[in-house]
Amino acid sequence: RPPCAMDWQVLTRELSLYLESQVRVGFLGSGVGLSLVLGFGVAYACYYLNSIAKKPQLVASNDRFCRFLEEYCPVVTETYYPTIWCWEGRVQTLLRPFITSRPQVQYRNELIKTADGGQISLDWFDNNDSSYYPDASTRPTVLLLPGLTGTSKESYILHMIHQSETLGYRCVVFNNRGIAGEELLTPRTYCAANTEDLEAVIHHVHSLYPSAPFMAAGVSMGGMLLLNYLGKTGRDTPLMAAAIFSAGWNVFESVESLEKPLNWLLFNYYLTTCLQSSISRHRQMLEKLFDMDLVMKARTVREFDKQFTSVMFGYRSIDDYYEDASPCRKLKSVGIPVLCLNSVDDVFSPAHAIPVETAKQNANVALVLTSCGGHIGFLEGIWPRKCTYMDRVFKQFVQAVFEHGNKIFSM
Repeated sequence: RPPCAMDWQVLTRELSLYLESQVRVGFLGSGVGLSLVLGFGVAYACYYLNSIAKKPQLVASNDRFCRFLEEYCPVVTETYYPTIWCWEGRVQTLLRPFITSRPQVQYRNELIKTADGGQISLDWFDNNDSSYYPDASTRPTVLLLPGLTGTSKESYILHMIHQSETLGYRCVVFNNRGIAGEELLTPRTYCAANTEDLEAVIHHVHSLYPSAPFMAAGVSMGGMLLLNYLGKTGRDTPLMAAAIFSAGWNVFESVESLEKPLNWLLFNYYLTTCLQSSISRHRQMLEKLFDMDLVMKARTVREFDKQFTSVMFGYRSIDDYYEDASPCRKLKSVGIPVLCLNSVDDVFSPAHAIPVETAKQNANVALVLTSCGGHIGFLEGIWPRKCTYMDRVFKQFVQAVFEHGNKIFSM
């Protein structure tokens, strides 16, 4: 029997004897309240350590990739201890934006033109004070893709930049069209399936720094977009590797989960209003192609996509769009090393829709699946203001790729 099991057995017996002796004093005794609190605390601690705090499941068919992660990104093999008072997925998802700090980041904005006459807003963190990489031409560069209506101002993006800054790297945030305050020059926004803008951004960044090591990290819809790009390009990309966080693998399953009553109340309706708000500023431009009154009546993400997104990108139906947007269909074609972090209690990406078997068939793919963490949550520590488990995975994997990547690129 393992020593820890013996320790818990002894501790439980001793506490039981103590509590029994306290309760024997009866409710007349002043210690009964303390005893009950202690009893509850011990029971909760036992439940937390036995059922909540667990090592993530690492899914990877390539032994070399596994060994690489175990050596240079050990966080993916260590027990994840979620914040003890808010480990449930929905709670983590809701609290993270309010609890986590927002590191100060000074951006340099750049607007680039697209082939169709539109423009894309890029926010650069050049890290010109980098002591590790003083030469800007060879300074490693991380392209960051925020979530559905997210921008470079999201707390999780700011934390990724803060982590990159300490390592001496440069970051550039790809803001989807019309999201970051810039004007829409054409009646077109963005979607998870269309990778044209991402391809333009990757080409642009690489052309500016062709000698700099280059990788990308995508969060939520940003991760879906990045996976769809990688599935399309295979090995034909300047990116060395990619990190994906809380991606929705199967859009059909994601929207179905989000339409369950509690999830609709907590997330779906709010997300829909965020989408509507993001396009309302461009109403005059978009009214050329859309019945905006109808779009503004949507009460779910599915209704919004049916009336707006699928129409904008020329899909015959919303099902065609959702089929094309689901990264699980493209995973087998990914041609560079990719690390994907998901929590199995993420209502945006249900556990049964995570393509575990497909991942096992591609030597370039590693999935890290935690039992808790929610959607872009992954809070840890008693008061999780600063670094999350997701931040630590990001930092270790990016550093591993840039500083030891040659050990996996021969896979």
